[in-house]
Amino acid sequence: MKRYSRIFSYLKEFKSSIATYVVTILLSIVFSVMSLAMLFPFLQLLFGVNAATITTVKSNAAMQWINNYLTNLIQSGDSFFALSIVCVMIVLSIFLKNLFLYFSMRTLGPVKNSITNRLRREMYEKILSLPISYFTEQRKGDMMSRMTNDVVEVEISVIGTLEGWLKDPMAIVINLAVLFYISPKLTIFILLCLPIMGFVIGRVSRSLKKQSMKVSEKSGETFSTIDETLGGLRVIKAFNVEKKLIQKFNDISNEFLQARNQVGYKRDLASPMSELMGVTIFAGILWFGGRLVLSHEIAMNGALFLTYMGLFYNIIDPAKSISTAFSNMQKGAAAIERIEQVLKAPVTVDENPNGQKIETFNGSIEFKNVCFSYEDTAILKNISFKIEKGKTIALVGSSGAGKSTLADLVPRFHDATSGEILVDGVNIKDYSLHSLRSLISIVTQEPILFNDTIANNIALGMENTDMDTIIEAAKIANADSFICKKEKGYDTNIGDRGSKLSGGERQRMTIARAVLKNPPILILDEATSSLDTESERLVQDAINNLMTNRTSIVIAHRLSTIRHADEIIVLHRGEIAERGTHDQLIKYNGIYQKLVEMQEVR
Repeated sequence: MKRYSRIFSYLKEFKSSIATYVVTILLSIVFSVMSLAMLFPFLQLLFGVNAATITTVKSNAAMQWINNYLTNLIQSGDSFFALSIVCVMIVLSIFLKNLFLYFSMRTLGPVKNSITNRLRREMYEKILSLPISYFTEQRKGDMMSRMTNDVVEVEISVIGTLEGWLKDPMAIVINLAVLFYISPKLTIFILLCLPIMGFVIGRVSRSLKKQSMKVSEKSGETFSTIDETLGGLRVIKAFNVEKKLIQKFNDISNEFLQARNQVGYKRDLASPMSELMGVTIFAGILWFGGRLVLSHEIAMNGALFLTYMGLFYNIIDPAKSISTAFSNMQKGAAAIERIEQVLKAPVTVDENPNGQKIETFNGSIEFKNVCFSYEDTAILKNISFKIEKGKTIALVGSSGAGKSTLADLVPRFHDATSGEILVDGVNIKDYSLHSLRSLISIVTQEPILFNDTIANNIALGMENTDMDTIIEAAKIANADSFICKKEKGYDTNIGDRGSKLSGGERQRMTIARAVLKNPPILILDEATSSLDTESERLVQDAINNLMTNRTSIVIAHRLSTIRHADEIIVLHRGEIAERGTHDQLIKYNGIYQKLVEMQEVR
């Protein structure tokens, strides 16, 4: 049960609701037992049992009083009235049973929904708190599957059976207590049979977890394939690989289908098997108990024995529900395990609860012997340099040299493995993470936009921003001209990831977003490398406007865009190979000189 500890911890918040549920379900079970117990006087009336026989039968005080009352009615010749009373009491008992059952479900329903909602929210919050490095090893489709399919599986298989965790065991215990009171000898025989039923069902259920884990993994592969297909339709069509991808998707779908079928076969086997076992035990008790009654080894008449069997049959449905719930929980255990892998993933870059807030940037950003490794691979080695306020530092080098990783250390998307990064002389780990990032804006090579209006994308993260301010930021980013040509202007929805805009328009929108934030520190990660010449000019002009009076870290692929940087740092295999101004590096006739010659920018 340890794997369900998170679900149990959520239940602590609903103690009053659970207490109400226990009371109402207990009353429902009591009236259910009473409705069946009323079979006893009914059968006595039907079989014409006299008063003497009734009083010798073992029963509780309430039943004894009912028996005496009915006997008096029968002796006075009013058997039909007695029968009417029995039928009314049966109906009343069933009514009260279902009334309290409704109240119990009404109480527990919001609890189950709240637990599911919290689990989904915690998953989403954890994804946002995990460092970017965590997702380099995770497939996006698999993460989506955990957020959707696995949470739904937990909702159905575990939280959905929450009712059975309380109601069914209570029903079994109460009915067994009544049965034991009526006939200890016969009830002990039942107790010896029930473990056999539980053992058989358990054998079927235990293999469900492994199969369910395979279903979840195949579901993640399916999501990933769909996501990759939607994101790469142009390339897929250009290279005529539709048939190959269809075959790949069909293979994954078939494996997914087979895994789901295997789980379904075993899960569905639990219910009929438990019913068969229950009926078999029921028949065995009929035979064993009938012999005891006929041989007068127990103090029972036929009416009480049939009532006893009715009460026993009242146990079969809860026992069947428990076995089904157990099977479902085994299936849900795999989903919980996959969710827990995310929820328990270490947050290596976390908020410093005692961190000081940095309101303004006044001095410099300094790297001191900074190293960064991912797992066992060294990405950056002994990086040391200083960026004074208002200066522009450019990072250049071949792909994989560590440029983006170095820039990502400043807003703490990763934390340095060793060494330290200082902002205004203070280690960035000693600052509040939120306040540190509030000083920084980032414009990436691939514009990150959301399926929302142009205005809301520009004002991302900025509260209570008026339209005039948004328009002013768009003008500085050379974006206002194309926005005004849209049918709805700034209220135009840009589609998924800005699909309704051109590459240059998307990039100018992200620059407008950075302008609106008005940060003192700016990181530009190859912001123009994927644009055509005309778009590049418009975007570069916008970037120049954005960089005015700001401290900038520029990662450049096109060296022509960073010729006027205050310092250019050339990275090679994670180390600083060269540094200086454009003119100084040309004179060195080293790596930078070769890069320039390849791009013919001299």
